[in-house]
Amino acid sequence: MTAPVQSTAPGEIGSARKRSEDARLITGRTQWTDNIQLPGMCHVAFLRSPYAHARITRVDVEAAKGQPGVIAVFSGQDFADEQGSLPCAWPVTEDIIIPAHPALAVSEVRHVGEAVACVVARDRYAAADALESIDVDYEPLEPVLDMEEALREGSPVVHSEHGTNRSYQWVFENGDLDAAFRDAPVVLERRYVQQRLIPAAMEPRAVVCEPFGDEFRLWSATQIPHVLRVMLAMVTGIAEHQIRVIAPDVGGGFGSKLQVYAEEVLCLLLARRLGRPVKWTESRSEGTMATHHGRDQIQRLTLAAERDGRIRGLKVDLLADMGAYLMLVTPGIPLLGAFMFNGIYKMDAYSFTCTGVFTTKTPTDAYRGAGRPEATYAIERLMDELAAEVGLDPIEVRRRNWIRHEEFPYDTIAGLTYDSGNYEAATERAQILFEYDRLRAEQADRRDRGDPVQLGIGVSTFTEMCGLAPSRVLGSLSYGAGGWEHASVRMLPTGKVEVVTGSSAHGQGHETAWAQIAADALGVPFEDIRVLHGDTQVAPKGMDTYGSRSLAVGGIALHNACLKVVDKARTVAAHLLEAAEQDIEFEGGRFSVRGVRDQAKTMQEVALAVFAAHDLPDGVEPSLDSDATFDPDDFSFPHGTHLCAAEVDTETGFVRLRSYVAVDDVGKVVNPLIVEGQVHGGLAQGIAQALYEEAVYDEAGNLTTTTLADYLVPSAADLPAFTTDRTESPATTNPLGVKGVGEAGTIASTPAVVNAIVDALRPHGVHDVPMPCTPERVWLAITQGAGGGLGSTSGGNP
Repeated sequence: MTAPVQSTAPGEIGSARKRSEDARLITGRTQWTDNIQLPGMCHVAFLRSPYAHARITRVDVEAAKGQPGVIAVFSGQDFADEQGSLPCAWPVTEDIIIPAHPALAVSEVRHVGEAVACVVARDRYAAADALESIDVDYEPLEPVLDMEEALREGSPVVHSEHGTNRSYQWVFENGDLDAAFRDAPVVLERRYVQQRLIPAAMEPRAVVCEPFGDEFRLWSATQIPHVLRVMLAMVTGIAEHQIRVIAPDVGGGFGSKLQVYAEEVLCLLLARRLGRPVKWTESRSEGTMATHHGRDQIQRLTLAAERDGRIRGLKVDLLADMGAYLMLVTPGIPLLGAFMFNGIYKMDAYSFTCTGVFTTKTPTDAYRGAGRPEATYAIERLMDELAAEVGLDPIEVRRRNWIRHEEFPYDTIAGLTYDSGNYEAATERAQILFEYDRLRAEQADRRDRGDPVQLGIGVSTFTEMCGLAPSRVLGSLSYGAGGWEHASVRMLPTGKVEVVTGSSAHGQGHETAWAQIAADALGVPFEDIRVLHGDTQVAPKGMDTYGSRSLAVGGIALHNACLKVVDKARTVAAHLLEAAEQDIEFEGGRFSVRGVRDQAKTMQEVALAVFAAHDLPDGVEPSLDSDATFDPDDFSFPHGTHLCAAEVDTETGFVRLRSYVAVDDVGKVVNPLIVEGQVHGGLAQGIAQALYEEAVYDEAGNLTTTTLADYLVPSAADLPAFTTDRTESPATTNPLGVKGVGEAGTIASTPAVVNAIVDALRPHGVHDVPMPCTPERVWLAITQGAGGGLGSTSGGNP
């Protein structure tokens, strides 16, 4: 159920419009990459390594060339001189090790699923069948699977040319940590594992590339058409202006399509070599091995506090599994969490150290939340541990430490400035909707009765930094690009509007929300606005979509472009109304002279007059079209309080989520329906990490969870009904007061669920259950009497 939220904003912003793009998306009457059919198009299939680590001693493709329907077959050696190295755009330290990463392996493979050869055939079935005729000889090498073992002397090395499995070490410190821990009445030490996750977007990845004269048109199910275009040019040497990248309607991404993949590079090279269009579409099992993974961290945490629950200092020592290679932003993902381990809390000192480690597993990279869920999980689990240690209610210990609403803007111990928020209001509203006191009373009663089904209450009071943007901040972190966003507005002669945005939607509802923003700013009907995106020729400037940045950065760029249109139109309207420009008022799409409401010119009338250009002021060009680039000074900081009630059967370990309340503060809301959809989807992903999902490797480095029968993605039937509501603390860093929402549910929900499970089991001596909290793991925690006794290995839980 959703508690109603009334918007006081007039016009479109704040209106719960149904998404205009859904008519084609839900029915499938649109262009997905795999739908594209071109004359003479052939199909590509990739042969992938069955070994986690091996030398390639021979690749024989001759037999495959003679198979029915086969056009060409290539090994890595065939592309060794032109494929370059897949890019890493985030060298986080000066001494970071960034190994060469060929799109098609040449001499060595370093994870199961790495491509070693490819077949081009007349249809996808002939291409797949011909893979069996390729003969590859491998010399197996010892896999590297455990991060802690990988850093020990004498361990096998993933990249022998570098002599170490350590990619980098990054350190942040603020405050006097020794003083904070000296004589601290309470010191807690905990070790948590963020298990490896496999993204499962609704649409698998797909690529089509067509040579077109001396140019190349590449369609890809990507989140980043603009970034992809630049990187393809840099990797292949093809001039950027000869590459057009198109992201048609894309069925989900969650960070997994924030990448420059081997298949995109190779399809471009194959199209160039063969002189004809090529297409590749991954299978679901192929994607589990070849699409980058998420999370996979070991967190060693030490917290110092007073006996009354007030935090003194926090030390974080993080091991982050890079996998076999550094992909586009792999090394920077855990560092996004570096600024969030302090959460919403005040403390005197903070230390963060992250070590990036190579293993012979699929590379990791951005996955919904990207570093922030991992950090939030750690601090929110610690807050519950602190509450249990000092004998306080979990909400009370948070209340004693969080930033009060009157203290904003607040400079945090991690070096960020939170601009606005009200943790008190969100928590109070969540407690009311959750019936917190009643559930605590029921919990006490069950404990007193020795009920085998215990009730646990999980708390997560969180914030996140999103609107990933400030270019100067990204530059200070050695990120390889800026964080600005671009938009343009084209006023058509009939008064209709084309909005062009550099943000590339893959399910977020941009076409609806952007039209709402433009409708209010320009005073034209919502139905008269068309939003264009995802094509580097149509929208040549952009930094694309990730990190909950679309609205807080791209939406503001659009708003600013609309204001420029209004300013231009005001000049023309003043001339037409024979008035001074400073006397012209603009409201509801009408320009009028102050105090004279009966004489006015609509935006549409001005647009037509500009098109005709018969009567314009001297020196005014006949165009209202405008564009804007927005680069905010700071991130935005949505927050919220999530409460979860879980029933845990102590005899079987089965967990049932009984109720879940999420009260989020995302600043001003453009479209409440879109916000609700984002929150619900985010909750499903965060709960999935807590209870269901885990990428599992065996001792040989084989991924054993390669299908959706092995890798459990929950459906609606596996989840409770969510009660959602909002408080509103407008952002002060942009003119609309908006904040991000796309990752909030995922960031907040995982610790809420695990805290609820552990809370139910504290009478049994349990203070941790490794994720995912399957019935077996819950039962083992109960029988061993302490979850911390289970231990966990890197890259997976026992």
